[in-house]
Parts: sequence; structure tokens; C-alpha cells
Amino acid sequence: MTNKMDVYLLPERWRVLSGSWLKMIAMVSMTIDHVAAYLLRYDSDFTATFFTVGSKQVSWFFLMRCIGRLAFPLFAFLLVEGFLHTHDRMKYGRNLLVFALLSEIPYDLVRRGSLFAGGQNVFFMLFLGFLALYAVERWESGKYSPGRLAVILFSLIGIGILFHTDYGSTGVGFILLLYVLRRNRILQTAIGCCYLPMRLIAGLAFIPINLYNGQRGFIQGHIGKYLFYIFYPLHLLAIYLIRRLMM
Repeated sequence: MTNKMDVYLLPERWRVLSGSWLKMIAMVSMTIDHVAAYLLRYDSDFTATFFTVGSKQVSWFFLMRCIGRLAFPLFAFLLVEGFLHTHDRMKYGRNLLVFALLSEIPYDLVRRGSLFAGGQNVFFMLFLGFLALYAVERWESGKYSPGRLAVILFSLIGIGILFHTDYGSTGVGFILLLYVLRRNRILQTAIGCCYLPMRLIAGLAFIPINLYNGQRGFIQGHIGKYLFYIFYPLHLLAIYLIRRLMM
């Protein structure tokens, strides 16, 4: 819903994408990225350079990985939106943790071909981001002191680094940035683009973010919600099995 106190980059008539469309864009870009990274990276047809831009060699592999850079900023933005609008914070956090655990085996298999390959999947980082948002909200309501908030945030960032979660401390920091600047899309976009690695490419994710209209969209009910969660481990498992068949 539009809030008169919010500052938007685009006029309301241009904000035409629902949260469901953002989810679809994020899932498609993530799938393209993972197909390139885990399935096609050793295929010479996809890694062959077909033109250069300055000193950068451009291949289909490179282009697919560039498309994949859109996924994380969108998932981080959707996490903040979900946190702000959920009716049950504890259930929301629990779902993130449950699917982080369910996703770990497919994640390890597709990355290293074995269990316990090192590093944790992006759901763990999103869960740490959720805990960080919860701590900030408690501080905003006067329930946490600034000192306690600082200890919690540094601890969460440290956990991300220690356990090698996807995007690590960068991911938690980006989620906090999106939350703090949620009322000003102009600043959110400008600072967010500068914060992200591969700024010019990942920053393109702010195009659909600024086209977001605040509506849930066509993904409704429990089935639709959990299909969004389960897609992550299922697509990783599918890529791993396809790779095994191709070997």
C-alpha cells in the first residue's frame, strides 16, 4: 500500500509489479545463474567468447551469471517486505530456518558433489537477516538498548562469516540497508547500488524493486507460499541430477 510519508523514485502509475512478479523474476534469474554456474560452466560452447567490451570477454556463461546477479537483491527486498507484513514473525523466521536446513543437502551436492561441502545456503543468510531485522525492530520499540543491538548485529554478521553463508556479512548488511531506507526508495536505490558487488549489474535489480506496487499479487494461500520456499532446494536437486546424467 502507498504511504504518503514514503519517498518513491517512480510515480504511482508506473509501479505495476506485485510481490508475486518480483518472486517470479527472482526465481528465474536465480535458476539461470545456477544452471550456468553448476551445469554449463565446463561446456566450451557456453564459455566461448563471442565479443568483447573493453577488456571484458563476453560469453553466454558470463551473460547468464550477470542475469543471476539480480536474484539476491530481489530476495533480500522480499525478505524485508515479508518481515514488515507478516502476521506471525516467529512462524516467518521458523519457515526460513526449516527451509535452510532442507536446502543444505541439495546445496552441498550441487556445489561439491558431496555432503558437508562447506558453506551454507542462502536461506541461512536470509534467516540471519531476519534475526537482524527483529533485533532492530526491538531496538526501535525501546525493548533493546543500543549496546545490546550492536552486540546482536555484530554476532549475526560474525556467524555469517564463520559459517560461510552465501553473501555472508554483505548479505546481512544489505538486508539492514533495505530496511533502514525502506521509506525512501531514492536513497535505497542509490546506496544499494553502491553497496552491492558488481554494482552496475546487480543494481539493475532496483528497476523491478522500484516498479513494485506493494501488492501481494497472484501467489496466494499456503500452497503458493510454500511452493516459493520449496523451489530453492528442488531446483538445486534437479540441476545436480541432470549433471549426474550428463556425466
